[in-house]
Amino acid sequence: MTAKPAAAPLSTADLAQTPEAIRAQNARLEEERIAHEASQPIERGDAGPGTAQTPVAAKADRPGPLFPDTEGADFRHRWTEVQTSFVDEPRRAVQQADELVAGVMKLLAETFARERASLEQQWDRGEDVTTEDLRIAMQRYRSFFDRLLSF
Repeated sequence: MTAKPAAAPLSTADLAQTPEAIRAQNARLEEERIAHEASQPIERGDAGPGTAQTPVAAKADRPGPLFPDTEGADFRHRWTEVQTSFVDEPRRAVQQADELVAGVMKLLAETFARERASLEQQWDRGEDVTTEDLRIAMQRYRSFFDRLLSF
């Protein structure tokens, strides 16, 4: 038997190579998001006129975990090992950090894709998807989106 060649490690550069269709879809979704935000009611603070205004939808709930506790702990442990190895092998540590980040990003994308596919399958079968199911999905997307844009 011949040995199967090892798969090349996934890098963030691999993830960045997206087809034109995905870029076009992202642009369309951004336009829809901007149009939706413009249509959201404005809430005024208790201080009266002239105070800062924020869209009601911008109020964020406390974000939940993106991974189960054991998986998150494993990623943190692996990160600690990569960071610790920087002293002895900085170049290799940066490469491993890139591979770890790419793996986490891929897993997140797969998780969101599975959840969306599950909802779409229900719609395709003519089943009703509850508003609660959709609310939970939106909360997860919002939580992730907010985390990506946080400093």
